[in-house]
Amino acid sequence: SNRVEAWTRDVNFLLRQEGRPMVKLIGHRKQFRVMETDWRNTDKTVNWIKEEAVNFTQPFILYLGLNLPHPYPSPYAGENFGSSTFLTSPYWLEKVNYEAIKIPKWSSVSEMHPVDYYSSYTKNCTGEFTKEEVRNIRAFYYAMCAETDAMLGEIISALRDTGLLGKTIIIFTADHGELAMEHRQFYKMSMYEGSSHVPLLVMGPGLREQHQISNVVSLVDIYPTMLDIARIPVPQNLSGYSLIPLLREKAESKASPRGSRPSWVLSEFHGCNVNSSVYMLRTGKWKYITYSDGSSVLPQLFDLTADPDELTNLAIKFPVTVHSLDKILRSIVNYPKVSSSVQEYNKQHFISWKQSLGHNYSSVIANLRWHQDWLKDQKKYENAIEKWL
Repeated sequence: SNRVEAWTRDVNFLLRQEGRPMVKLIGHRKQFRVMETDWRNTDKTVNWIKEEAVNFTQPFILYLGLNLPHPYPSPYAGENFGSSTFLTSPYWLEKVNYEAIKIPKWSSVSEMHPVDYYSSYTKNCTGEFTKEEVRNIRAFYYAMCAETDAMLGEIISALRDTGLLGKTIIIFTADHGELAMEHRQFYKMSMYEGSSHVPLLVMGPGLREQHQISNVVSLVDIYPTMLDIARIPVPQNLSGYSLIPLLREKAESKASPRGSRPSWVLSEFHGCNVNSSVYMLRTGKWKYITYSDGSSVLPQLFDLTADPDELTNLAIKFPVTVHSLDKILRSIVNYPKVSSSVQEYNKQHFISWKQSLGHNYSSVIANLRWHQDWLKDQKKYENAIEKWL
């Protein structure tokens, strides 16, 4: 599904790729374990710390990946087939303060940036949602976060119980955020803060408690940081920089032979639910988002200090800032060239996939997640694909 949807994003059609986001409450007030797989992996981690790590004479590294707080794929058939379900039990939901939940402000559909509209439409979010629906989606997501926190707590407790906590560095982060109905979207595939701004928490010996660092950093910094912790020389050709100087408040230029880290963070996305290659440059108070070649689709510029909800696109108002940020971006990545190669890649892979199925390709698409829309006017969508090819 995801591959075919990403390959055909340049086709001139709109097809819903997701069921409408929904919530589901299961179990009872004492049901602590909802995401059973994650809890089993947490149990394995705790047991390994208590039975294995405690006996080591050499330093250890342990990696635990959790699925929460990810929405669950819905088992429902019909209209909600494959939709993302925010699922929790009363135990966790009771920990959420409904009064404190902020309802995001939405632009009207007619005012949306064209790429945002495509994302919202393919995520099945352009229809009407009541305030209660939106509040519930956000509340259930926070409840899922609370369950994730409890798993982390179990691991910290195990390290404390074994006397290992004082000599272990813990890094907690995520691969993406959750829009949870901000910008009339849920899930990820977006450069808005809800999707692209992820947690990064570090605790351990020699690190100050409750210390918040305002620098923008990136997931590419995790690898050199871990090498640094292990006292392994950091290769000079990496994109990322060790976070240890920031965490220990040393002057970076002295600490690193490569000099100080850049003042910007780059992100890019070329997958499904977005009908363009997307590039983001984040520096200081500015977030610059540009698409494909930087001109055929209008860019976006947000002042995150004055507009943390990213509701006012300042790109037309501040052309000099846009030009300056675009220049920095092009010095990092030749993004029109990258976009062009992505478009070619998508087309070639779709052609190979289509040829492997022969005349059957249309009925296969009809059984992917977007089948309901495809079947309404199959010939029209087939013609749009032929025209694109």
